[in-house]
Amino acid sequence: MRAFLIIATIAVWAIILGCKLDPKAKSPSEKSTFAVPRFTLIPTDTFYFNNFVDCNMAEAWIGDTFRIFPGKYGEDPLWGNARDLKFASGKNADEAFSSKAESFTAPQMPANVPIGTPGLHGAVWFETVYQDVKDASGRTLYAVYHNENYPMTLPFDPKTGEGYIDKNWPQGLTGLTSPAAVCRIGIMKSSDGGRSWDNKGLFLEDKQPRMILKPHNTSCTFAGGVGDPSAVASGDYLYLFYGEYGFPGSYDPSHYDPTVEASGQCISVARIRLSDLDAPQGKALRWNGTEFAAAWDSVGHPISSLQIPIAEGGGAASSPNGGFHWGPSVSWNTYLNCWVMLMGKVTGSSWKGSSLYISFNPHADLGTGNNAQNWTKPQLLTDKPGHIMWYPSLQPTNTPEDIANKNTCLKLGKRARLFYKYSDLGKYRSEYLIEFEK
Repeated sequence: MRAFLIIATIAVWAIILGCKLDPKAKSPSEKSTFAVPRFTLIPTDTFYFNNFVDCNMAEAWIGDTFRIFPGKYGEDPLWGNARDLKFASGKNADEAFSSKAESFTAPQMPANVPIGTPGLHGAVWFETVYQDVKDASGRTLYAVYHNENYPMTLPFDPKTGEGYIDKNWPQGLTGLTSPAAVCRIGIMKSSDGGRSWDNKGLFLEDKQPRMILKPHNTSCTFAGGVGDPSAVASGDYLYLFYGEYGFPGSYDPSHYDPTVEASGQCISVARIRLSDLDAPQGKALRWNGTEFAAAWDSVGHPISSLQIPIAEGGGAASSPNGGFHWGPSVSWNTYLNCWVMLMGKVTGSSWKGSSLYISFNPHADLGTGNNAQNWTKPQLLTDKPGHIMWYPSLQPTNTPEDIANKNTCLKLGKRARLFYKYSDLGKYRSEYLIEFEK
């Protein structure tokens, strides 16, 4: 629910000029010189988006053209095969976002491959676009995609350990007989500004032993996996912030403890070298609690400051009561000189939740120490009681400043447009600008 990312030089002046942190402090939650930025939501006329969105909004400037990549593509036995992943372009963000549905263009996408064949299985959603800074034309793009499969699209292969066993499988979103999906995260590449894409392989995945099954998984969400990501560049790495929905270890129904599962909720971080994006599979490392050292398909450690304690209503991803933040959208703010993260909050089964939250990280360099973990406790951004709110993101506008700086959802300034999806209405829209104060 997703680019001109921040190059290494920002890491130098941002720490000097921006949100300063006492070097002895381990976290923004501890006493330090870091002052959490203030923000104000400014009501506006509703800005309607005219096409399908079910993820973060991936986007990039291709020369002087602003291009967005919403939608879904691929095989899905639950919802039906999709060809809705399309792009629209404009002279600025407002123009691209205002595009009529009939003006969107379907890019050339890789075909789904047969079961048992390496390649693309299941459906994909583009969540973030990283734009290769080495290509002056701006046409070389890497899309970070959310990928969903089921035991019928990706059955278990004992030779590779990939895939899923259709036994005690939890319920999905469309009724008692529907299966829950499993999400993974991968990379696609385009060399023509997003008009065609090649699948490069997986970024992260959780395998069968981490799936949470019946009778304990009653959330009608996922059986497990990693998904709903947002990726930003810092130094030589692409940092991936993502939802963690699997068991933090091997799931054993005879010894299941919901407090153990809840310890793994829910937003985590991994990274991969930018030089490995052309062949990513097996190259990424997850945060293991002290450093980026857990394998791409093993158990990492979530960002503690973004977790909801059990005493405050926190829970596990498999619980029908929810109790976790999810769906991060991360941007660098050039006015605050800080990272900004928006996220949703699940408070019931089937991804129910009416509130959206915001958090800040003062460290431009996400690679030093535990900087990638140092996010402030989420603050309420907005609440829409009676609705189901998904995929919040900050977007540039059509101001001369946003156009001149080629701002995107990954790089913004003092003001931005707030978008989110009313899932219960099937509508993606903006009703506010957000204005930050240092």
